[in-house]
Amino acid sequence: MINFVPRQAFFTKGIGRHKNKLQSFELALRDAGIEKLNLVYVSSIFPPNCKMVSVDEGVKQLSPGQITFCVMARNATNEKGRLVGSAVGMAFPASKEHYGYISEHTAFGADEQELGDFAEDLASTMLATTQGVDFNPETAYDERRQIYLMSGKIIDSASAPVVTTGQAGVWTTTVSAAVFLP
Repeated sequence: MINFVPRQAFFTKGIGRHKNKLQSFELALRDAGIEKLNLVYVSSIFPPNCKMVSVDEGVKQLSPGQITFCVMARNATNEKGRLVGSAVGMAFPASKEHYGYISEHTAFGADEQELGDFAEDLASTMLATTQGVDFNPETAYDERRQIYLMSGKIIDSASAPVVTTGQAGVWTTTVSAAVFLP
């Protein structure tokens, strides 16, 4: 078995609309620039020593048909006027030698800020618990974020939220992904 630990990753997101649900998903992948890949969904670990690159730089490194690992959030609606969204969030450890966390979150009725904050909160909280950061999980995310950053064990968090409104007569799909590169 090959020991594959990604050395790079990038965020991407997209929206697709079509009368068929599967085709709206395909169009969302196309909007995100990852439709030509064989995507394999993995869980929530951001590898040690992994570097984030831009979506343009990342997509250039991919080949059609390539088996590509990603953490993906996917949501869809066929209801007119319904707010639909997806987000992946990431928490980066202070030490590049330690792993970080990636979360995926979907929601209806949330704006991009809410969706992104929630995804970052999930990832940051998972990382904080593995790093031994002492915090009260009942406090607001903004307060916990300050505790996480002041601990010196979590350096930053980021997210890639995407939100849109459903339209009559078509499926609307949102995708947000953290895509891994060799």
